[in-house]
Amino acid sequence: MKYYIISGEASGDLHGSNLMKALFLEDKHAEIRFWGGDLMAEVGGTLVKHYKERAFMGFAEVITNISTLLGFIKFCKEDISKFNPDKLIFIDNSGFNLRIAKWAKTNNFYTIYYISPQVWASRSGRVKDIKRDIDEMYVILPFVEDFYKKHDYKVTFVGHPLLDAIANRKQARESEFRKEYNLGEKPIIALLPGSRKQEITKLLAVMLKMADKFTDYQFVIAGAPSQDYQFYQQFISKENVKFISDRTYDLLSLSYAAIVTSGTATLETALFKVPEIVCYKTSWLSYQIGKRLINLKYISLVNLIMDKEVVQELIQNDFNEKTLEYELHKILDEDIRTKMFLNYFELEKKLGGKGASIKVAKLIVG
Repeated sequence: MKYYIISGEASGDLHGSNLMKALFLEDKHAEIRFWGGDLMAEVGGTLVKHYKERAFMGFAEVITNISTLLGFIKFCKEDISKFNPDKLIFIDNSGFNLRIAKWAKTNNFYTIYYISPQVWASRSGRVKDIKRDIDEMYVILPFVEDFYKKHDYKVTFVGHPLLDAIANRKQARESEFRKEYNLGEKPIIALLPGSRKQEITKLLAVMLKMADKFTDYQFVIAGAPSQDYQFYQQFISKENVKFISDRTYDLLSLSYAAIVTSGTATLETALFKVPEIVCYKTSWLSYQIGKRLINLKYISLVNLIMDKEVVQELIQNDFNEKTLEYELHKILDEDIRTKMFLNYFELEKKLGGKGASIKVAKLIVG
């Protein structure tokens, strides 16, 4: 069969790549055309557009780039029509994908959504559009299945693909990793400032102030695959601050603590059993719009899945040097760390076990 996959951002590229591997296993004649990133390109198929080309953050940033986005949507529709896939698969990336899905359904394409749009977080009215435009929905968070059930829409919980991504990785040797990046012997505090330039710029400067206050630790910035090293150079000026790129899982596997921008990385950090602080800061306008639309107790996936505060969240003005220092001291305390570890193990149980990508591929191939 012919499959057309549309994903966005680094996390979509990761989940898309694992899905593609599974599709090629389940369907020996699979022909795949996709929007994604380097990881999906390594698997095979044909890359149409890289997610780096449309990496806009926040409401204000999207508005200022609206003509570019509309051009992408027009091109995508034309490309799907030419390829004429048997199955059209959307991965997260709701702002773009739901627009394509509406058009696709009216043009009689079979539509599948893997990793639900965050309608459970804001604008739940979009559920009626999903029910109209999506033939099959596969979700990776247990509470999302419950959410859709309340809206009389049957979806399938398949478990979380991060469990597979982490379990199947090759474990880095600590001694070799430290030597390669000249990390010394100090305990590592990982800094994960996000993937877009806007958020990295807003968050990393504050994160790095901790290097002056916690000199017994080695701080390591995890570079996003969407950004070049030259962009990060402006932030690296302290002796106990290092930079790595495309080795985030290796870094987390060896880290003692982490400061993480809200997003998929918060869950990845928890699954590596690393005590973390979750941070988020955007433009004033985007934040004002967002807080009026989003109806959630928490912003991190860790807390949302557990339905309680497992990790501390520092949002907008609460993300500052003084508060971050206070919270970092806390997660370095052994009693706090033990409590977090126990919660992390419970979190992993809630995610339903390994095999999400294969389950989805089997359902898609039918």
